[in-house]
Amino acid sequence: MSSPIQSTKSPQKVSPFSPSDRPSTMAAAAAASLLPSSPSLLRRSVLLSHCRRPAVSPVRALSAPVALTQDDLKKLAAVKAVEYVSSGMVLGLGTGSTAAFVVAEIGALLANGELSDIVGVPTSKRTYEQALSLGIPLSTLDDHPRIDLAIDGADEVDPDLNLVKGRGGALLREKMVEAASDKFVVVADETKLVSGLGGSGLAMPVEVVQFCWKYNQIRLQELFSEERCQAKLRLGSDGKPYVTDNSNYIIDLYFKTPIKDAASAGKEISALEGVVEHGLFLDMATAVIIAGKDGVTVKAK
Repeated sequence: MSSPIQSTKSPQKVSPFSPSDRPSTMAAAAAASLLPSSPSLLRRSVLLSHCRRPAVSPVRALSAPVALTQDDLKKLAAVKAVEYVSSGMVLGLGTGSTAAFVVAEIGALLANGELSDIVGVPTSKRTYEQALSLGIPLSTLDDHPRIDLAIDGADEVDPDLNLVKGRGGALLREKMVEAASDKFVVVADETKLVSGLGGSGLAMPVEVVQFCWKYNQIRLQELFSEERCQAKLRLGSDGKPYVTDNSNYIIDLYFKTPIKDAASAGKEISALEGVVEHGLFLDMATAVIIAGKDGVTVKAK
């Protein structure tokens, strides 16, 4: 069992890996809305949504029906993650499609009074705008340098709970906020599980300054020549270079084979002049909530 979390806004101690005693009406409604209209299945879903167990590695938390879409799985994982939120917390609010479901759930619980006295620290302009529209009080690391709990999605999760993040373009702010958090809970669907980081063959982002970005593109590709890496400048929908919230570019690295030593790779990337941040989030997650065809599981360190 993890040690209790001390909220920066309230003297009450709360452990984010023991779900709060708040009634799980939102969780039950969310899970039920994803199920067929069969009364037996509906009753089973509502009963399961009320199951409360301490998180261990791994543990069955909620059974999922068959034929759920990827978005359905993300919603189930998001609802489970928000069970670890308690009133009075300062929360790091992640960025991306899964994190958006988390922010929506927090907003709904604030609106109906099941949560109160919450402060959110958003990791992107998109999350800021969503949270603001839902009435979630917001702040920054300048005013709240210690965060009780951060919840965010991930692009890849390895067996040791190391992550690739940042395909949504918010890796710098995500890493800053999540590194400042006492606990960091990741929500993902089972398609994000990999045996080694970079193993999905999809982008591992590196944020770089705009000045001489081609110089760093070449250096990054040469750095991972053994993995047959391809380094590509990320483009926006308009065909122009994608610009982050911090006015930087992103070089996406595509690996043919998983990264052999992610810790060493992260240090080598960071040592390149002009590199701002990379998408390897190593030894940061305290728990990962994974939604799949067999249900929702929680893996914790």
